[in-house]
Amino acid sequence: MLRKELKEKFLRDFTPPERVYFLKKAREAIFMEHFPPSEDLFFYCYFLTIKERLRRTFTDLLDGYGRLIMVEALREVEDTIRDYRQRLVAMRLRNVDTEADRFIEWLGEV
Repeated sequence: MLRKELKEKFLRDFTPPERVYFLKKAREAIFMEHFPPSEDLFFYCYFLTIKERLRRTFTDLLDGYGRLIMVEALREVEDTIRDYRQRLVAMRLRNVDTEADRFIEWLGEV
Protein backbone atom coordinates (compact mmCIF):
# COMPACT_ATOMS: atom_id res chain seq x y z
CA MET A 1 0.00 0.00 0.00
CA LEU A 2 1.04 3.63 -0.30
CA ARG A 3 2.91 5.61 2.27
CA LYS A 4 0.74 7.48 4.74
CA GLU A 5 2.27 10.78 3.57
CA LEU A 6 0.72 10.30 0.13
CA LYS A 7 -2.76 9.86 1.55
CA GLU A 8 -2.23 13.00 3.64
CA LYS A 9 -1.09 14.83 0.48
CA PHE A 10 -4.21 13.60 -1.34
CA LEU A 11 -6.49 14.85 1.46
CA ARG A 12 -4.62 18.13 1.93
CA ASP A 13 -4.12 19.12 -1.71
CA PHE A 14 -7.51 18.32 -3.23
CA THR A 15 -11.05 19.49 -2.72
CA PRO A 16 -13.80 16.85 -2.45
CA PRO A 17 -14.74 17.13 -6.18
CA GLU A 18 -11.06 16.84 -7.12
CA ARG A 19 -10.75 13.74 -4.94
CA VAL A 20 -13.66 12.18 -6.84
CA TYR A 21 -11.94 13.03 -10.13
CA PHE A 22 -8.65 11.55 -8.87
CA LEU A 23 -10.33 8.32 -7.74
CA LYS A 24 -12.19 8.06 -11.05
CA LYS A 25 -8.89 8.35 -12.94
CA ALA A 26 -7.23 5.82 -10.63
CA ARG A 27 -10.10 3.37 -11.14
CA GLU A 28 -9.89 3.77 -14.94
CA ALA A 29 -6.11 3.29 -14.91
CA ILE A 30 -6.31 0.17 -12.76
CA PHE A 31 -9.30 -1.58 -14.27
CA MET A 32 -9.17 -0.46 -17.90
CA GLU A 33 -5.43 -0.12 -18.47
CA HIS A 34 -4.26 -2.70 -15.92
CA PHE A 35 -1.79 -0.35 -14.27
CA PRO A 36 -0.60 -1.62 -10.89
CA PRO A 37 -1.56 0.27 -7.73
CA SER A 38 1.66 2.07 -6.84
CA GLU A 39 3.25 5.41 -6.08
CA ASP A 40 3.67 5.94 -9.81
CA LEU A 41 -0.07 5.49 -10.26
CA PHE A 42 -0.70 7.89 -7.39
CA PHE A 43 1.42 10.60 -9.01
CA TYR A 44 0.01 9.90 -12.46
CA CYS A 45 -3.51 10.55 -11.11
CA TYR A 46 -2.24 13.43 -8.97
CA PHE A 47 -0.93 15.31 -11.99
CA LEU A 48 -4.00 14.47 -14.08
CA THR A 49 -6.03 16.13 -11.33
CA ILE A 50 -3.71 19.16 -11.23
CA LYS A 51 -4.06 19.48 -15.00
CA GLU A 52 -7.85 19.43 -14.68
CA ARG A 53 -7.67 22.06 -11.93
CA LEU A 54 -5.55 24.33 -14.11
CA ARG A 55 -7.87 23.84 -17.06
CA ARG A 56 -11.01 24.61 -15.06
CA THR A 57 -9.56 27.51 -13.12
CA PHE A 58 -7.81 29.49 -15.79
CA THR A 59 -9.33 28.70 -19.17
CA ASP A 60 -11.63 31.70 -19.38
CA LEU A 61 -9.88 34.03 -16.96
CA LEU A 62 -6.64 34.75 -18.74
CA ASP A 63 -5.48 36.53 -21.85
CA GLY A 64 -2.11 37.75 -23.01
CA TYR A 65 0.79 36.88 -20.72
CA GLY A 66 -1.42 35.08 -18.23
CA ARG A 67 -2.51 32.63 -20.89
CA LEU A 68 1.11 32.13 -21.96
CA ILE A 69 2.10 31.30 -18.38
CA MET A 70 -0.82 28.89 -18.08
CA VAL A 71 0.15 27.15 -21.33
CA GLU A 72 3.71 26.70 -20.05
CA ALA A 73 2.44 25.34 -16.72
CA LEU A 74 0.14 22.92 -18.54
CA ARG A 75 3.00 21.80 -20.77
CA GLU A 76 5.13 20.96 -17.72
CA VAL A 77 2.27 19.07 -16.08
CA GLU A 78 1.59 17.16 -19.32
CA ASP A 79 5.28 16.22 -19.59
CA THR A 80 5.16 14.87 -16.05
CA ILE A 81 1.97 12.94 -16.81
CA ARG A 82 3.59 11.44 -19.90
CA ASP A 83 6.64 10.35 -17.88
CA TYR A 84 4.52 8.60 -15.24
CA ARG A 85 2.34 7.01 -17.92
CA GLN A 86 5.40 5.57 -19.65
CA ARG A 87 6.58 4.07 -16.38
CA LEU A 88 3.13 2.60 -15.74
CA VAL A 89 2.89 1.15 -19.24
CA ALA A 90 6.20 -0.60 -18.64
CA MET A 91 4.73 -2.16 -15.48
CA ARG A 92 1.31 -2.96 -16.99
CA LEU A 93 -0.23 -6.15 -15.61
CA ARG A 94 -1.99 -8.92 -17.52
CA ASN A 95 -4.85 -8.95 -15.02
CA VAL A 96 -6.11 -6.44 -12.50
CA ASP A 97 -4.13 -6.55 -9.27
CA THR A 98 -6.00 -8.05 -6.31
CA GLU A 99 -4.93 -5.03 -4.24
CA ALA A 100 -6.65 -2.62 -6.63
CA ASP A 101 -9.89 -2.22 -4.70
CA ARG A 102 -8.00 -1.65 -1.46
CA PHE A 103 -5.92 1.07 -3.11
CA ILE A 104 -9.05 3.00 -4.13
CA GLU A 105 -10.88 2.39 -0.87
CA TRP A 106 -7.86 3.38 1.23
CA LEU A 107 -7.52 6.71 -0.57
CA GLY A 108 -11.28 7.30 -0.49
CA GLU A 109 -11.49 6.92 3.30
CA VAL A 110 -11.74 10.27 4.96
